[in-house]
Amino acid sequence: MFDLKRTALIGMVHLRPLPGAPRWKGSMTKVLDAARRDAQTLRKGGCDALLVENMGDVPWLKGRVDPWTVAAMTLAVQAVQEQGIPVGVQVLAAANRESLGIAAVTGAAFIRVEGFAYGHVADEGWIEACAGPLLRERAALGCEVEVWADVRKKHAAHAVTADIPLDDLAAGTAFCGADALIVTGGTTGQPPAREDLADMRRPGLPVIVGSGISPHTAPALGDADAWIVGSWLKENGDWRRPVDIQRVRTLYTFATLSGR
Repeated sequence: MFDLKRTALIGMVHLRPLPGAPRWKGSMTKVLDAARRDAQTLRKGGCDALLVENMGDVPWLKGRVDPWTVAAMTLAVQAVQEQGIPVGVQVLAAANRESLGIAAVTGAAFIRVEGFAYGHVADEGWIEACAGPLLRERAALGCEVEVWADVRKKHAAHAVTADIPLDDLAAGTAFCGADALIVTGGTTGQPPAREDLADMRRPGLPVIVGSGISPHTAPALGDADAWIVGSWLKENGDWRRPVDIQRVRTLYTFATLSGR
């Protein structure tokens, strides 16, 4: 997707609570207006792409969401696409089929998929691997949406695959048909180890850092193909706050100094 000589910067658009969520406030207009503002600020600050996520719906359902969530996220993705740069979709938690449907209908460029290959235990419980059915559905839809798959995802327990080295997990995920691999630290705000990035490179797919990017960690992770950044780009580093354009510009500067 990115033909850059540097690391691509992907900004998160964390949606406010959507209809049906515990903290839903009753106005899609406000949800969409906030999404547009954040998307515009991220684009003006230098982001190369955007990733739309229903972060405000916490606590999330597991492996599925309700039809009104799909409808609301479809509207949000369309609103964010007004910025004219590539947009991705992630529907929490592990509602990967819904992410694919939204992306296919809106023409989004990619989806972020947790539990693509190898099951794990997340906050919501057991997350089953989904590569087989998901890629069959993508083929049936006839769309070219890229699958960016998390490998050993943050906020999850991976005891059942603990005897499999990270490079083998990455190779298995690539074998199952992922288009790009995402590496994270253990939690939000925690970066992966640099050696983890090297292990993820072995299958030959694009490698994306999905957590912990900040001015302190970016220099050590500058050989990634892309960074997905959420919390650090917000005011005071709080994901609930609006995007801070100065923070976006700061990370964009680090991205321009990277070399791949």
